[in-house]
Amino acid sequence: MLLDLFDLIELTLFASMAVLALSLGFIWGFGGILSFGQTAFFGLGGYAYAVAAINFGDSTPAILLAIALPAAFAALLGYFTFYGRVSDVYFSVITLTVTLILFNVVNSTAGDEYRIGDAALGGFNGMPAVPTFNMPFDPAAVLEPEASWYVAAGTLVAVYVLLRLLLASSFGRIAVAVKENEVRASLLGYDPRLIKLIVFVIGGAVAGLAGALYVNWGAFVNPTIFGLALSAQIIIWVTIGGLGTLIGPVVGCILVQYIVSRIGTQQTFNANLILGAVLIGFVLLLPRGLMPTLQHIATQAGSRLAYMFSRDNAGRAIADRPAGAE
Repeated sequence: MLLDLFDLIELTLFASMAVLALSLGFIWGFGGILSFGQTAFFGLGGYAYAVAAINFGDSTPAILLAIALPAAFAALLGYFTFYGRVSDVYFSVITLTVTLILFNVVNSTAGDEYRIGDAALGGFNGMPAVPTFNMPFDPAAVLEPEASWYVAAGTLVAVYVLLRLLLASSFGRIAVAVKENEVRASLLGYDPRLIKLIVFVIGGAVAGLAGALYVNWGAFVNPTIFGLALSAQIIIWVTIGGLGTLIGPVVGCILVQYIVSRIGTQQTFNANLILGAVLIGFVLLLPRGLMPTLQHIATQAGSRLAYMFSRDNAGRAIADRPAGAE
């Protein structure tokens, strides 16, 4: 094993949160849906996994529930907002409000009467000793930290590839068209509300999966999973990485988490202060985000090299032309 236990645990966290960043990067960058409530689906997925894992003793149905419940909640919320013709600004406010409501509801479940089967919700104390991932339908085969890292990394890659394939499909092109101009998409016969609803549900499902990965990482969940601080961080990750790309949110998430984790060990600087400074710097210097800027630089460099190469070849052709040739 090339990495020690601490590195594996840290990388597992990074991969889990990168899946969460992908969920917002997908719906915001390609659907034009700015949600301040991705932590609502993240938290629902985490709690759904914890409750199901404690009751079933098997992580397989728990993971499926962690995907299905947030997706269903996103479908319900999205239906009333998109078909209710709620404007983008009010939609963002509604998702933020829903997150606050869920936080307060879960935070107030401290009594012993607040349990689902064998799982006590625990209120602000959270739910400790949550069973971690096991081999499919084999509760006795619990995964070791190294295997959990491979699962988290593999899930991140799989989600990225699936979203990339979805965007390359006809549905993906329609979703981008709706984002660019809803009126024009309507004139072409598409229903922008339905398209945005589907995009939103997919984002909720991905966020719920990230919640299951996160709870598996810590074997613990509490109401802070619905917190406003995390909601803001997700937006920061996507903004720094760059909208309109899938790799951007992943890079932004890992970069910011790495910086914060290293600053947090120094006990000298306030991590939130440094995080704010990094965000301001990126917005001022790289307003399009890291990855779109790098892609632009690479494109410009490639074009310049191609131009220089073609001009050099043209010069050689003229030099090699026989004397007196027209």
